[in-house]
Amino acid sequence: MIKRLLKSTFLFFLIGNLSCGNTNNQTGHLSNDEKQIQKTDSINQEIITGANRTDDYLDYLKNKKIAIVGNQTSTIKTEKGDHIHLVDSLLSLDIKISKVFAPEHGFRGTADAGEVVKNGLDTRTGLPVFSLYGDSKKPSSESLKDIDLLIFDIQDVGARFYTYISTLHYIMEASAENNIPLLILDRPNPNGRYVDGPVLEPEHSSFVGMHPIPVVHGMTIGEYAQMINGEKWLKNEVQCELKIVKMENYDHSKSYSLPVKPSPNLPNDKSINLYPSLCFFEGTNVNAGRGTKDQFQVFGSPYLDKEHYEYSYIPEPMAGAKHPKHSGEKCYGKNLQDIAELNSLNLEWLIEAYNQTENKKEFFNSFFTKLAGTQQLQQQIESGMAVQEIKESWKSGLVEFKAMRSKYLIYQ
Repeated sequence: MIKRLLKSTFLFFLIGNLSCGNTNNQTGHLSNDEKQIQKTDSINQEIITGANRTDDYLDYLKNKKIAIVGNQTSTIKTEKGDHIHLVDSLLSLDIKISKVFAPEHGFRGTADAGEVVKNGLDTRTGLPVFSLYGDSKKPSSESLKDIDLLIFDIQDVGARFYTYISTLHYIMEASAENNIPLLILDRPNPNGRYVDGPVLEPEHSSFVGMHPIPVVHGMTIGEYAQMINGEKWLKNEVQCELKIVKMENYDHSKSYSLPVKPSPNLPNDKSINLYPSLCFFEGTNVNAGRGTKDQFQVFGSPYLDKEHYEYSYIPEPMAGAKHPKHSGEKCYGKNLQDIAELNSLNLEWLIEAYNQTENKKEFFNSFFTKLAGTQQLQQQIESGMAVQEIKESWKSGLVEFKAMRSKYLIYQ
């Protein structure tokens, strides 16, 4: 079955590439995405994602009208090493895909963070695309009235404020309310080796944090969906009919290098590893690399002490960051590209930046509490509490969460 799928998808894209004038293979020049794919193949070669386990789900899709919840990360890797989009692959096999639902950043992954994604048509397939990051974050009953099955296939990065798990929540809710089964094609969590951070308090729930979990949850999308169902976090405690296509050869200790960047401002493995720690800067007057080629690998601000920091950069408008913080201004800070891989949240940079800011009253903004999930973290930093003291205050919440999490783990 998988050989038939791979052959069909390869031919499908060979024809498409020729018709679009794609000459990368003919000239020997690789795009940045292709270079990233080559880099990650050796790391990921043992792991088989849910999407690639076609023998486990292809028959289940036959004669059903299907809606895909996906983006640019929804891919199948062929025997040739190509990464073919799930939608394009299934269409080439005459699977009846009726429509697509797109999360933050859009179906092909080009919209800015926080930018409204509009309904429209996918230019490649002609399929109607319904936005889940605009006026409505949940599919309406009207948009689902002719659907027999929902498929969710989106690569997550394991941080509470990365909004794909919030989209998952609303998809599960719509699935339950409309009696439509949900099929999840599971993928690795690149930050799945650890669990850390303050647990979100219900009064600070928002789209960047919907559930009482820590900043880094250490779960795959499939595991997380089981927890949403099991803990009855959906509205009115409904539960959806859930089927998960599990991965092969994955466990939480394994590294995973993403072959396709999950959003415009997470371009590589380093940015994904640093993201849970540096995203706190989004709730301050410090830029976290948006508007540079080193997104979430550097931080800086015009308000930081230039005598203390040797590194500087100037954010500029660019794809994925049309209006970066401090655009056109010289920012002083740090370049973190050469630091060792993190296996816990780093608060040192945040606290240091606060201490090096002249006007501390303007350092935090109202978004910080939503990211932290608690007012306590800002208060602790402002009071001068040391990193270890702050982390000690998280301990009981993390113990409780890990006990709950253990009930829903698929992989060890």
